[in-house]
Amino acid sequence: MDGFRIPIGSWVATGVDWIKANLDGLLDVVSFVVTFLVDGLTSLLLLPYFFVVIAIAALVAWVVRSWQLALGTIVSFALIVAMGLWVPAMQTLALVLVAAVIAVLIAVPLGIWSARNATVRAVLKPVLDFMQTMPAFVYLIPAIVFFSIGVVPGLVATVIFALPPGVRLTELGIRGVDSETVEAGQAFGAKPGQILRGIQLPLAMPTILAGINQVIMLALSMAVIAGMAGADGLGKMVVEAISTVNIAKGVEAGLGVVLIAVFLDRVTAALGTLGQNRASLLGVLSRRTAQRNAAAATAASATATETPVEEKELQNA
Repeated sequence: MDGFRIPIGSWVATGVDWIKANLDGLLDVVSFVVTFLVDGLTSLLLLPYFFVVIAIAALVAWVVRSWQLALGTIVSFALIVAMGLWVPAMQTLALVLVAAVIAVLIAVPLGIWSARNATVRAVLKPVLDFMQTMPAFVYLIPAIVFFSIGVVPGLVATVIFALPPGVRLTELGIRGVDSETVEAGQAFGAKPGQILRGIQLPLAMPTILAGINQVIMLALSMAVIAGMAGADGLGKMVVEAISTVNIAKGVEAGLGVVLIAVFLDRVTAALGTLGQNRASLLGVLSRRTAQRNAAAATAASATATETPVEEKELQNA
């Protein structure tokens, strides 16, 4: 076996060089769009005073989950402000949100396609296995070659790393819909698109939302790796702390990532059960609406019962 070697790495490097040389215009467009989205969202988050963003985040937490989470959000974000990490925290949040949205826009259609086509599923499965098991640092090498140092290679690597769970759970949710329900829709003459929109997607939504939750969590876990590529935010602070052995800076930046992760995890996890959390604002409003409807139904029933009695008394008179 001496001297025998398959130069897979050299082949990949040649392919990367070809893409860089022949698709430079497309890469420039991607870089411009990604930079515009991340910088725009970062500016939007930093535009108002920090307490406005905290109030909005707490309101969202109360609407979808509970007042306890809203209170915890206020305390957590106030701690980020107190540690002097508000700007890098918003930079990280903007990067994660843009990466998660791009990953979801790719993952959900691929998951639906895979669930409805066995050939696509057979092709996607090894590709997704490769994407999930390949060390995330490896994605940075071609990304940096394509887009240089900055936020773009970090976001590209984040999207690639966070994409597989969204595809897998979307496919699982669609395939997990009861076949008898689908057959009932077909019996009524529904077309495949109508069955997808009216039956499969609504029933698979909790599983799809669980996949979106995992996409966001994996995107946030890539914050440090994105910082290695030069993306601003808490990840970059962690990288700087490692290079200078600054324990205080590393702990504070890591704690900021944890606080943002807890908020995003609790909020996105609650999206699958909107209105079912008793302590949420939506839950309170739905219970009050149900009580009003029940009271109105009781009053209507009582009125309908009394009317024949009154008519009978008039006839006797």
